[in-house]
Amino acid sequence: MVKSISNLLKSFNSNVNPGEIAHAFSCGAILGLMPKDNLFWYLVFLFILFIRINKPSYLIMILVGAAISPAFDSLFDNVGYWFLTIPAFSSFFGTLLDIPFVAFTKFNNSVVMGSFLCGILFYVPIYFFGRFLIFIWRKYAASFIKNSKVYKLINQLPFISKIASSIGDR
Repeated sequence: MVKSISNLLKSFNSNVNPGEIAHAFSCGAILGLMPKDNLFWYLVFLFILFIRINKPSYLIMILVGAAISPAFDSLFDNVGYWFLTIPAFSSFFGTLLDIPFVAFTKFNNSVVMGSFLCGILFYVPIYFFGRFLIFIWRKYAASFIKNSKVYKLINQLPFISKIASSIGDR
C-alpha cells in the first residue's frame, strides 16, 4: 500500500499525462462502487487493465469507491430497479439470463446494475475533478508541502520518507 501511494504521488509530480490519471480515477470509481462478488466486476476490471491509465490511481480509487459505496446502496438499488424494469428491455434481459454463465455476472441484481450505471454517469464529472485536482497539486500544493515544516519533519522518519520524498520529485 505504501508503494502504491508513493507511485501515485510520483505520477502526480511527473510528466504523466493528467488525462491518464483522471481516467484512472473515473475507471477506479466505477469498479469501487460496484459489488465485488460477481463476474461482471472481474470482467470490467480485466478490460480496464488493458487501457492506458495510471494503475496506482486506478487501484487507490477502487479502494476509495469501495469505502463509500455502502452509503449509496439504496440509490444504486433504486436506479438498478428502474433500469431493469424498463418494459422495452424485459425480453432482452430474459434472453441474457438464458445464456449459460451470463447469470454469474449478476447483471440482473439491482444494486450491481445501479452501481454500474451510476459509475458510468459519474465518469465525466470524476474525470474533470481529477484533472482539476492534478492541476492544483502540480501548480500549488506540491511546492507548498515541500517547503512546510511538517514535510521536513516527516522526511526524517525512515518509514514515511519514501512517500514524502515522492512529493518533491519532479
